Amino acid sequence: MAGLKAGAPTPQALTVHAQSRVLEVRFSDGASFRIPFELMRVYSPSAEVQGHGPGQEILQTGKRDIDVEVLESIGNYAVQPRFSDGHDTGIFSWDYLYFLGSQQERLWRDYVDRLKAANIDRDASMVAKSGKACASH
Repeated sequence: MAGLKAGAPTPQALTVHAQSRVLEVRFSDGASFRIPFELMRVYSPSAEVQGHGPGQEILQTGKRDIDVEVLESIGNYAVQPRFSDGHDTGIFSWDYLYFLGSQQERLWRDYVDRLKAANIDRDASMVAKSGKACASH
């Protein structure tokens, strides 16, 4: 997991907007981002989503209406959200939040392209490795 890079911007304010489902982050360099919960969940840095190496990523679906139930501080370098689908293993470093915020247009396009390539609808239920629908991951 990436920690803080020397000299990298740090959050000055974090605001969870439950109704609009975004995390607003204002950084020390003046950048401010509104990161949708769905984007956070789809790109969670956890092994459950990213796998354990390149090519092992698991395409996330059915996350459009995801909520962040709790946002826990992890030391002075990250936060760990607990999402409404039970996912709570992703630790979002300040660097990673900055990446998500600054690259969200490209990340959305990549996500839509991966869905299209897999012929899967964004709102489809996740399918567990057993082939059965999976409500929590």
